[in-house]
Amino acid sequence: MPREREGRFPFSGHEILVLAEAIRIAEELISDHFKISTSQWKRYRYDIQSLKDLRAEEITDHAFAQIRRYTFPPHDKTLASRHGDYFKICLQDHVIRKALSRDPPLNLLPLATYIVTHELIHVLRFARFLQRFEAPEKERDLEEGRVHAQTLALLKDSKIPGIQPVLTAFRACPFMETFITRGMEGKLSH
Repeated sequence: MPREREGRFPFSGHEILVLAEAIRIAEELISDHFKISTSQWKRYRYDIQSLKDLRAEEITDHAFAQIRRYTFPPHDKTLASRHGDYFKICLQDHVIRKALSRDPPLNLLPLATYIVTHELIHVLRFARFLQRFEAPEKERDLEEGRVHAQTLALLKDSKIPGIQPVLTAFRACPFMETFITRGMEGKLSH
């Protein structure tokens, strides 16, 4: 497999289970904090995928995650009535694993919860038009600072085992992802 040859190993089955738990925790924390009901979540069109399910252009070695904006889900090209922004959070397993091996006090569950919480806050802000997806670099930097602060505030009092070393490690590092807009044909639109 080409990804393995490049040192990009997808999460194992066990790691995927941990990731699923991190997603559940992040969605619950965000639901409680932002007062989002289950039916309201359906308005926010997003998906979270890890390395094994990403296309080549959705992979990066420079961030824990990459948010891609499509005009509709890439797998749903036939329903013109479902036209609208769709956000795909592309988790970079290999980058996350590298951070875990580099900083032994960090564990997958709290780190993945931090990353997913951060990315979901972005999705909410984009979907609610609180922040433009396509923005000048200075505006993106300010947005990263806002989302980073919200993520830290949301997680600081949580009871997630191992979250404090994660918050300490990333307190001064707000940049976790890249943003890319994709058009209907799958070509970069900007």
